[in-house]
Amino acid sequence: MARSEFSAWCLMIGSAMLGTLTTVLLSGCQPPIPLSSVTLAAAAANESVVTDVDSSKSDSGSAPDMKEFMAPAQVMESGKEWPQWGGTRVRNNVPNAKNLPESWNIGKFDRRTGEWDGSKAENVRWFSSLGSQTYGNPVVAGGQVYVGTNNGNGYLERYPSNVDLGCLLAFDQEDGSFLWQHSSEKLITGRVHDWPLQGICCAPLVEGERLWFVTSRGEVRCLDTQGFHDGEDDGQVQNEVARVGDLPNGGEGSEFEDSLSSLNQGQLTDALTKVLTEAGSAPEGKIEIKTLAENKSWTATGKFGGVERTLAFKQLGPRISIFKTLSVEDKQDADVIWVFNMMDELGVSQHNMCSCSVTSYGDLLFVNTSNGLDESHINLPAPEAPSFICMNKNTGEVLWTDQSPGNNILHGQWSSPSVEVLGGVPQVLFCGGDGWLYSFKADGGKDGAGELLWKFDCNPKESKWILGGEGTRNNLIATPVAYDGWVYIAVGQDPEHGEGEGHLWCIDPTKRGDVSPQLAVKMEGDSREPIDHKRIQAVEPEKGEAAVDNPNSAVVWHYSLADQNEDGEIDFEEEMHRSCGTVAIKDDVLYIADFSGLVHCLDAKGNEDGTSIVHFTYDMFAQSWGSPLIADDKVYIGDEDGDVCVFEFGAENNEPIEEINMGTSVYSTAVAADETIFISTKDKLFAIGKPR
Repeated sequence: MARSEFSAWCLMIGSAMLGTLTTVLLSGCQPPIPLSSVTLAAAAANESVVTDVDSSKSDSGSAPDMKEFMAPAQVMESGKEWPQWGGTRVRNNVPNAKNLPESWNIGKFDRRTGEWDGSKAENVRWFSSLGSQTYGNPVVAGGQVYVGTNNGNGYLERYPSNVDLGCLLAFDQEDGSFLWQHSSEKLITGRVHDWPLQGICCAPLVEGERLWFVTSRGEVRCLDTQGFHDGEDDGQVQNEVARVGDLPNGGEGSEFEDSLSSLNQGQLTDALTKVLTEAGSAPEGKIEIKTLAENKSWTATGKFGGVERTLAFKQLGPRISIFKTLSVEDKQDADVIWVFNMMDELGVSQHNMCSCSVTSYGDLLFVNTSNGLDESHINLPAPEAPSFICMNKNTGEVLWTDQSPGNNILHGQWSSPSVEVLGGVPQVLFCGGDGWLYSFKADGGKDGAGELLWKFDCNPKESKWILGGEGTRNNLIATPVAYDGWVYIAVGQDPEHGEGEGHLWCIDPTKRGDVSPQLAVKMEGDSREPIDHKRIQAVEPEKGEAAVDNPNSAVVWHYSLADQNEDGEIDFEEEMHRSCGTVAIKDDVLYIADFSGLVHCLDAKGNEDGTSIVHFTYDMFAQSWGSPLIADDKVYIGDEDGDVCVFEFGAENNEPIEEINMGTSVYSTAVAADETIFISTKDKLFAIGKPR
């Protein structure tokens, strides 16, 4: 995949390290190193360490003053915060935000220097720099704004912008000032699991002083939203070890060998001092160096960057690496509460990227693991690994797992779950990597398993998966939305696979079992034998197989094409194409953008015969990766050209009132909170609002 190959749900469709420190220290590999809960002494001494915590026996650390969190309807009605992807667990991006601008001007940015000319800027409260590629959506809660991106801006001195990381950034909501960063070093397995420059592609979930998100390294992490600014190191993860810098072996005549000898003699060379200084940890005064293993490991105690601390130095193959223990002095670093590594603990093998915007229901946390294919795009390395898990959000304990797609995963799994009480039953909706939508009872499960309520094949049975997007069978990249008792989902693929036929479904979630539109059967005379689910093509007519109507179908209505002008032909604008986008619905008016750049506006209720009611389509003439925002009687949707279309809300308003360019691509979705629109472009975060 690139932007290459995973960029598809880098838009929603994010942090630490894999394996044990001992393994990497002995291997001599280049970073990353798993430092989350490793002690500094162990890092320096190359001792065996235990990085996992028995979360079932400990709480979330120094517990915050947890308020009673608002129900989805209250969050939407308030319009003050937007604390997760889609705002709430039902994922309908329709906040009751007021006094929003319908037009703005971001000013001009010098392409070479980045300098801003704001002389003509209008309705821009502030902007902050992000990485060089940003697919994460803004989340607004507790006076802070969070965005997933890469390290293109280099906020931390110890991680300059040329170091590739996944970054979750926290900014002050009032003025956009940078607060802290969580840093995910790249997996040593490379692009098969952690594609370069993609960064953190999910949006976090925030409740009170706790934040949950999925890192690009296949971890679920819980953070303290206040970071170390509260003067405390909270949670199960204490004394977290972080990289300061590295001195590489430049070959014969380099300062590498001299630095090893000097460390053995209790001294720092100018080369090591330079590494420390550039990382913001300049040594001051007397530094005491202790050799733990000659030419291998040392500790250095003294004042570094104005802070009294002990650093660990370690020869790791062709470099000397330096580490520190994070403390309350490290205000720009995140404070980790707990960590669960899905690759280590569950055997998950994500395809190119792990990305899921998690959601909660009470104390339950629901996570798509992103388990997928390997680089061949044919082999599934971990068919037994779960694709969907339920956790205790306070401790990180896994309550139940599910591997419903099994061997039928088409590519990767980067969608995000939704939760709503439907038909009187709390249901969590999971988009499987086989193109099926699954509903489980949203509870703690039984004997380590969730209770499957229903499943729905979102592709026609005769559709076929072909590598590279040439086929007609699709993934589910979007997030399901619950609205007025029904569920809405569109199909799509990685944008690198190009345009293709799409489908938008409205589903009745009160039915049970296989509620797909059709069933796959083998025709043998007058008998019809059910066919087990097949990965590439569910029904192959040449083999005597057929798709028959399902008497238990949960289809309320379906949209793939509609002859809107009634000329007997289907034009480009009259088709639903593949979509990464999630629907937004208000007053029964539904909006969704597809990857061909069409904005589709439909009636959310459809016709009684199961057909769709299309109000209009509008061509933005650029690919759209994001989803609509409906707020303050307007609709906002961005595209890859960097334009944000602004429509008056309503079925009759089929032309935008404004198309505003944001300077660079808008892969994400606009959100609104506290009379402000927050938009993350490819490299900047904007807070847009009328003067106060």
